[in-house]
Amino acid sequence: MRINITKTGWLAAAGILSVTQLVAQTPTLNEVKPFAPDTEYRTWSIGVHGGLLNQSNLIGLRRKFDQVENNFGYGLYVKRQILPGFGIQAEYVGGKVSGVRENNGNSFETKLPWSVAVSAHVTLANINWRQHQGLIKPYANVGLGALGFEPSSEINGVTTDYDQTTKLFVPGGVGLKFGVSNDIAIDLGYRLNLVQSANFDGSSHGGSKDIFSYAHVGVEFALGDRSKPFLANSNPVSAMQKEYTAQYDELVAQKATLDAQKAENEKLKSQLERLYADLADDDGDGVANRYDKCPDTPEKTKVDGAGCPLPEPKAPVVQQITVTDEDRRVVDEAIQNLEFDLGKATIRATSHASLNKVAALLIEKNFSLKLAGHTDNTGSMQTNMRLSKERAEAVKAYLVSKGANPSRIEATGYGPTQPIASNNTAEGRQQNRRVEFTLY
Repeated sequence: MRINITKTGWLAAAGILSVTQLVAQTPTLNEVKPFAPDTEYRTWSIGVHGGLLNQSNLIGLRRKFDQVENNFGYGLYVKRQILPGFGIQAEYVGGKVSGVRENNGNSFETKLPWSVAVSAHVTLANINWRQHQGLIKPYANVGLGALGFEPSSEINGVTTDYDQTTKLFVPGGVGLKFGVSNDIAIDLGYRLNLVQSANFDGSSHGGSKDIFSYAHVGVEFALGDRSKPFLANSNPVSAMQKEYTAQYDELVAQKATLDAQKAENEKLKSQLERLYADLADDDGDGVANRYDKCPDTPEKTKVDGAGCPLPEPKAPVVQQITVTDEDRRVVDEAIQNLEFDLGKATIRATSHASLNKVAALLIEKNFSLKLAGHTDNTGSMQTNMRLSKERAEAVKAYLVSKGANPSRIEATGYGPTQPIASNNTAEGRQQNRRVEFTLY
């Protein structure tokens, strides 16, 4: 298959258009610290490409057949990235090469069933040094490989077919890779291939080694965990600059925070100094000078809130309380005359006169009185406890109503728990139903 120059132009234009559309997409960066180990990156990639095979070359050399014919070529490769700018690449290329001599019409056609080469791949630079990940990366490669080819020549109308031959060849080229994402790069390349044979074009005339070129457009795909960046896209210098800038910004922010803290500390120090001056206590009496109205108080003197000495405490007056026999007789009479309605805490009127005397005694002599209510064992314990308490409280209420101090009267109910006689007789039960008065 022969491809003329017009078709070649359309192919190149289509390739450039595709690259332009893809480059318009900004690649997404995955951040990795500078000098991170290989395990933090993806280091393997594969690529496929197609393009033009011919005997033309950019350095002006042509071998024997001066009329250039373009033929379709294709290939694929596997690459292991060793450093951000260096990798090892194993590549396969196939297709055919043909040419014609203008002066006599002699021609050749050589089929390339296969070729395998291992090349060193060097990324020269990022065109935009200010970008952390440049979109355009020039590269160069050179290697060594084996080439299987089947030449066929037509000289002076005689066609000669040769058997397939395998020879060493040296591929070397340059190109541009357009990084469109972490995973994909567009590859525009041009490569010269020096075949270690003079019969690659079916003619050993002149004895010089043959050469052919391959211009191609391809796509490279990074392999591995997509959460990791591709090592070939790494820019260590830019990464170090970026990390340094981040650290510098962090230090600037820390310094600003520290300066603000220092200013705040100075402010607090000034406030504390003023507060200390306000709280100074020269005479040590516990009252600050600012509020001390008696600033020369002797040490250990007890002072009031104004810093002045407190008056000497007077000895408490102890009131002697003496209960006389007459006092006890008044109380005993009240006990003897105290009567309640049956089963109730209502004091009968016959008891009021003697209780009035007890109230007058409490008021006059400021005595304290303990009232203890008791019952017999007739009825339930709950009822008796309640009734004894209520009767003691009834006596207290009556005395308070006559002017006695309620805080000096204590009323307690004990129910049938403290009998003074047997509950087996009516007389004994009568004695147990009582309210005891204790005067003190």
